[in-house]
Amino acid sequence: MKKAYRVKSEKEFQKVFHNGQSIANRQLVLYVYPKPEQVHFRVGLSVGKKMGNAVKRNQIKRYLRQALHELEPAIKPDIDFLLIARQDIRDKDYFQIKRSIIHVMKLANILDQTILKNL
Repeated sequence: MKKAYRVKSEKEFQKVFHNGQSIANRQLVLYVYPKPEQVHFRVGLSVGKKMGNAVKRNQIKRYLRQALHELEPAIKPDIDFLLIARQDIRDKDYFQIKRSIIHVMKLANILDQTILKNL
């Protein structure tokens, strides 16, 4: 993801975390914070140390980023959101993680269903 598409600072993370709406499934927790003036969405990823060593954590983050890159056209532009990985995600492959992201985003109603069908 480009830098412009990332929630980077601790202050921004805390703003989304404390003021955003949370939705979860077994693998992920999604915090959504609407920002109407924003041109494109921004995402923050969090994979804790309990997930495994650095290699495993970075693999999970790569899977999350790639899935978000593929879903980019379908994600509503006027939001900031955080994706926080849960323990259950460790055993999943890329396609299962992508399905999990789609599931939690549908619950949060931040995916454009018409565009998603074409992906």
